Amino acid sequence: MTHIITHGSILGGIVTTPDMDGALSDYCVHLGLKLIEDRIVSAEESVSWSAPGILGRRIATLQPQSGAECFIRLVEQPVPAKFKPTTSFGWAAYELSVQDVFGWPARLEKSGFNIIGPPRTIPSLPYFVPMQVTGRGGEMLYLNEVHENTPTSDLPKAESLTDQIFIVILATGNLDSALQWYQQRLHLDLGDSHEINYTMINKAFGFEDGTQHRLTMVQAGRLPIVEIDAYPAAATERPVQNGMLPPGNSLVTLAINELDTLDIEWIARPRQRSGPIYQDRRVGTTIGPAGELLELVEIT
Repeated sequence: MTHIITHGSILGGIVTTPDMDGALSDYCVHLGLKLIEDRIVSAEESVSWSAPGILGRRIATLQPQSGAECFIRLVEQPVPAKFKPTTSFGWAAYELSVQDVFGWPARLEKSGFNIIGPPRTIPSLPYFVPMQVTGRGGEMLYLNEVHENTPTSDLPKAESLTDQIFIVILATGNLDSALQWYQQRLHLDLGDSHEINYTMINKAFGFEDGTQHRLTMVQAGRLPIVEIDAYPAAATERPVQNGMLPPGNSLVTLAINELDTLDIEWIARPRQRSGPIYQDRRVGTTIGPAGELLELVEIT
């Protein structure tokens, strides 16, 4: 069963990894995703993503067993020595809808994933039960078992052990500017804002437990898309090796109604592209307000 694709829908995310075979085992054997494509990066892709250094490197495309049209792509490249998850601007994490979250610690034994936050119920957030892991490339994944919709957004319950990415998390040093960019440039809506004890940020920067951080949701109506987190002054630019993709959570792909209505600068002119994600639709990539790579696929 596929989910409905509308303006703002998350079509996928790219993860960089230093060990493609190991990562494929992690994502296919342990997470239960299915491999639908294993090839090398084309010249067109490397130009579109402003990453000439990945030309000819392996790229694998994975899809949930549910059939949801939301894909994780793995690109093989080295991890920069200075890269540490959850300390730099850009894409910080992908949130995946999963089943049986309390069974995940056992499932991830002998995998390349490290459990950063074990599954736990949060009384103030009864809508889902989260856990957090990092992978071989320093990517951060939130594995969330959805129980119900929130008062202001619809959350997808997993129809396979691991299902679609339903929220992507962006780290920024200027929250208000980033919110304005997504609202004005991509024609999206602003959702709820919160001040929370963000344990992932506090652990990464060595802050005391209880330190509050601001975040705001970006949505399309009731469809949640991007959680934008205000990162502290100690955060840095993402260390990117010359000609490579940003390490870890590297690039997010969104569905957009009409590319020509967007007031953005393209890395390369949008053009029609084939493949599981693009399906002969026009595609272009831009750089967002926090330095994030954002690939946009035209759906009308």
